[in-house]
Amino acid sequence: MARIYPLFSSSKGNSIYIGTKTEGILIDDGVSFSRLKNALELNGLSADSIKAVFVTHEHSDHIKGLPVLTKKIKAPVFARGLTLEYLLKSSSVNSELREMANGEEVCGMTIECFRTPHDARESCGYKVSFSDGKTAAVCTDLGHVTEEIEAALLGTSCVLLESNYDVEMLRNGAYPYYLKMRILSGDGHLSNIDSGRFAAKLVSSGTEKIILGHLSQENNRPEIAENTVVSYLSQFRRNADYLLSVAPVETSGGFVAV
Repeated sequence: MARIYPLFSSSKGNSIYIGTKTEGILIDDGVSFSRLKNALELNGLSADSIKAVFVTHEHSDHIKGLPVLTKKIKAPVFARGLTLEYLLKSSSVNSELREMANGEEVCGMTIECFRTPHDARESCGYKVSFSDGKTAAVCTDLGHVTEEIEAALLGTSCVLLESNYDVEMLRNGAYPYYLKMRILSGDGHLSNIDSGRFAAKLVSSGTEKIILGHLSQENNRPEIAENTVVSYLSQFRRNADYLLSVAPVETSGGFVAV
């Protein structure tokens, strides 16, 4: 059975492992190699288990670990066109770079991408299909949920969904005005409220497991994100119709079985 391991999930570093104990893929690598290696080992995994890396976009909290990681394991790195171009120009990758094409096959999994509205060159999320018919997706760094995202994710078995900020915490917080406006924009990040609204659509469509991720450490709290999203799922029975968890900033060991 495939698993999703949220190794790191915050505005300071993101990395998600999807697969089995012996082989899988990494979505983003926004932390140092030593931290990634430790996180993998806490979960009984090794860096050699990573057979490919899929990059969502070029912001540093998603790619800063790539130079060392790709020296160590030489796994191919997949990205969409403009993100790939950035990685090439910045010499961020020391292994083979490949342009993402829907239907990539790695370790018996099929990986597809979908566009996400974010202030990056060509931001995307990923959906992974397994041989048993189950599916999982990582959908973070989006200012709003588009029709393309809905079409890609409705009915997905397990979704790691952004729940980045509490609106009032952000509005009343210490961030400068321009940064608040960036986060609140349609190309910024997904609020707890918007995450809750989309979560309700997901559960209605058959999604069984939701992991809230990419929480801001300054403008959110796990319990606030969780309570807000649960409030939009009041017509469903928690732990019966759906399972909900919050991805840790840094893993202490743990996964969600897909």
